[in-house]
Amino acid sequence: MDYMEQALSLAKLALGQVSPNPAVGAVIVKNDVIIGKGYTQPTGFSHAEIMALKQAGKEVRGGLLYSTLEPCCHYGHTPPCTGAIIAAGITEVHMAMLDPNPLVNGKGKAELERAGIKVVLGEHIKAAKTINEGYIKFQLTGLPFITVKYAMSLDGKIATYSGDSKWISGEESRHFVHNMRYINDAIMAGVNTVLADDPQLTARCGGGRGGTAKKQPLRIIIDGTGITPKNARIFSEPGKILLVIGRHVEDEEKKAFNKVGAEILELPSINGYIELKKVMEELAKRQITSVLVEGGSILFGSLFDQKLVDKVIIFVAPVIIGGEKAKTAIGGRGAEKIMDAIKLKNISEERFGDDMMVVGYIKE
Repeated sequence: MDYMEQALSLAKLALGQVSPNPAVGAVIVKNDVIIGKGYTQPTGFSHAEIMALKQAGKEVRGGLLYSTLEPCCHYGHTPPCTGAIIAAGITEVHMAMLDPNPLVNGKGKAELERAGIKVVLGEHIKAAKTINEGYIKFQLTGLPFITVKYAMSLDGKIATYSGDSKWISGEESRHFVHNMRYINDAIMAGVNTVLADDPQLTARCGGGRGGTAKKQPLRIIIDGTGITPKNARIFSEPGKILLVIGRHVEDEEKKAFNKVGAEILELPSINGYIELKKVMEELAKRQITSVLVEGGSILFGSLFDQKLVDKVIIFVAPVIIGGEKAKTAIGGRGAEKIMDAIKLKNISEERFGDDMMVVGYIKE
């Protein structure tokens, strides 16, 4: 049995629920039998390793620990995991990757080795990094991880010439999108998407459960000129909303938006366009480590032009829309020459019904 693979499966259960902490899974094995399992609990509660140690109980001494991330060795909201691992009598620790947090980053591994515990590093490291890609970028750069997601036709259109876009992708694709929303800290959309589609932008069926997920990501509307209607459907849904406006907002207008549940963030703009890096810096201050951007083409184009995108997820539906005036996915300035086009790496594909999902990461 691949015990690290088991730990990775557990780590995925924590996604969307523990940020800004990493999503970690842990498995304790003794005599080739799993005696303890755990994954990161919400902030202030036990880490994955502690959950596994508790489940293993008195049988833990002499066991092997498999963890998807280097155990922490510092006091935060909870005591360090390394101390508990040493005290429990674990003889060998397998960790998929080191923790990029400067407070840990190799120090946890070193502490375990000083205590005489054998440490094995690097099993399934690629999968471990993918699970915590938002946490890793946040720790290394201080900025959230940005994923752009859209559905398009075979000829690259995201709507017809009349603006109709429901539904390009199929039901299976849309269900998967709700899981994507569930595991991200925030969902972002431009005001034109709100005006055109009146979306809810909520995570429904999150974590494999039916209905609207209890914990909702922060919903962010980028509105350079401040024209978001106060009766938009987004304001009638549960969860917090951040309305980013590129002009001064008078007190009465601010109160009106506060009344429908929106917090206003005023940022400077040029010709109605907000500098999006400043938005990301503000989100980082709020401990937002990952943002899923869902539309529209103007916002997508600005993000690509400003080199803020980390990952792209595209659902390609087997339909052809046609029309010179039909919308394409990415607006903005774009590349002047093909050699300047944005290139992707680590490409993967998956089918959802008749749709093809293509995932790629931006090349440096």
